Amino acid sequence: MSERSNSGGTETLPQAVTPLQAAVSAFRKSIDPYSMMTSQLDAQLAWLKHPQDVMRAADEFTADMMALYTHAVRRTLGLPADEVYVSNPADARFAAPVWTESAPWDILKEWYLTVSSRMQKLSLEAPGLSEHERHRAAFWQRNFLNMLAPNNFFWLNPQAIDQYTKTQGESLRKGLKNFARDVEAKNILMVEPDAFTVGKDLGTTPGKVIFRNRLVELIHYAPTTDQVRAMPILIVTPWINKFYILDLTEKKSLVKYLTDQGFSVFISSWKNPPQEMHDVRFDDYLTEGVSELVRVTTEFCKVPQLHLVGYCIGGTLAATYMAWANKRYGADKSPVAHWTLFTSLTDFSQPGEINIFIDEACLDALDELMAKKGYLDGNEMAASFRLLRSNSLIWNYWVSSYLLGEKLPPFDVLFWNVDATRMPQAMHSYYLRQMYLHNNLIKPDALTIGGESIDLGRIHQPLYAVTAEEDHIAPWKSCYQVRQYVHPDAPVRFVRSTSGHILGIVNPPVNPPKRAYWVAEPTHLEDAEQWLARADKKPGTWWDDWATWLHQRTGEMVKAYATTSRKYPALADAPGTYVMEK
Repeated sequence: MSERSNSGGTETLPQAVTPLQAAVSAFRKSIDPYSMMTSQLDAQLAWLKHPQDVMRAADEFTADMMALYTHAVRRTLGLPADEVYVSNPADARFAAPVWTESAPWDILKEWYLTVSSRMQKLSLEAPGLSEHERHRAAFWQRNFLNMLAPNNFFWLNPQAIDQYTKTQGESLRKGLKNFARDVEAKNILMVEPDAFTVGKDLGTTPGKVIFRNRLVELIHYAPTTDQVRAMPILIVTPWINKFYILDLTEKKSLVKYLTDQGFSVFISSWKNPPQEMHDVRFDDYLTEGVSELVRVTTEFCKVPQLHLVGYCIGGTLAATYMAWANKRYGADKSPVAHWTLFTSLTDFSQPGEINIFIDEACLDALDELMAKKGYLDGNEMAASFRLLRSNSLIWNYWVSSYLLGEKLPPFDVLFWNVDATRMPQAMHSYYLRQMYLHNNLIKPDALTIGGESIDLGRIHQPLYAVTAEEDHIAPWKSCYQVRQYVHPDAPVRFVRSTSGHILGIVNPPVNPPKRAYWVAEPTHLEDAEQWLARADKKPGTWWDDWATWLHQRTGEMVKAYATTSRKYPALADAPGTYVMEK
């Protein structure tokens, strides 16, 4: 920026745009809106503007090359040699013993890992760029480097070569067949499309659809106990995916667990919106969605209040509804007595790796894409999330399906994951801009939704919040921030489970325990690290702790509610009709 003086003071003038900057800006807007290429150019230009930093980086790169040369010589001579790059234990690409035991394969692995690690470091340390720009450059570079990993190529993958030899070429023939299958599907498949049938294999807990409007079906599950707690539980599921992740199989079903514990359970099943619903707004999901579900559930059970649960974006909506209801009805007359969040963001300032897609240029490009169809296709969204974990969600299947010729595993969570849904244009554009880009949900009265200004500080009701240690979609520390924004006097019990966004929640009790969780009740002024330092770590699942918490707050035991009523008769058997829409 430059300045000039005038009689009114100092006037700030915009900095002149160079021809190169103008060309890059035009290229990005028209051809590269997600900065796949321009982010790399930005990082390279940043380094060229700082020659002293370039010299330091060159010295570090030279040291790497010398270490690799020494390692290669020692391995070639049969001498012991330390790894130049210490692999991440979570990186399974080179876990096979041959990558360590065989000198040639070990040398190839070390060169790839060391060079790619150094290139990532250069992107993340590019001088003069913002943190967002550096992470965006590193993200696209990492995906390019992941694609070039030697194990992705037949002649550079010792396991693929060995499998070819053992099967006399049959593995490669099957791999080509799998490749043709995926070409036809226009996707690298993770599970066969007919591996499961919803309503037969998944989503099988008995129940009835008792309410339906243009946006959502409400399912009431049949009781499995003679008596239930008087206060029902209403679960608001994410509409980014289908609801049956919480009713996956009999042993993994959170719904069945709750009914077996003596709770009356209702759940949302959102419609998969067609093009005609392009103008459905976030407001509509609140007023026609969660607000209507709350009304119907309390009317059905003839009770003044219920317990509300929200998962992922369903939790963001639940938090918005809680602020909305406290404004509209007042805290004393709210139809929700207390609530639970599963891996849900309210503060979007640190939303995880998805942030690389959040800026004006990316969202403008996404708006143009949605304008053509009226929605964002679920497969397009799924592709973005797969890029966040490309080694495990893309290249792992490239290797197993094409190079090794293996069958796709019938994994229920993966089947649910690819059972994609669409996002209405108006809702999704609003959500990405107001929540992710501008982070307006945490700003008191910055948003007006459903006719009410939204202030999370109005929420007084007790909260049970569950997060996941390895969640890259809703990072646990970001989810923790809800403690800072609800009313200071609101009681909060906070949990961090092991595992990630899905398996941290789909976490049934097993013996011996597979997972663990940390639990404590944070104070309003306590940050995430302070909370974690004093939280109790317990083996097993948080489900039992949550059930105890719910039993203490959901009223007396009463005769189990019938699955349907005269006012709300069965419209369909669970899992309903909306969940079947493709």
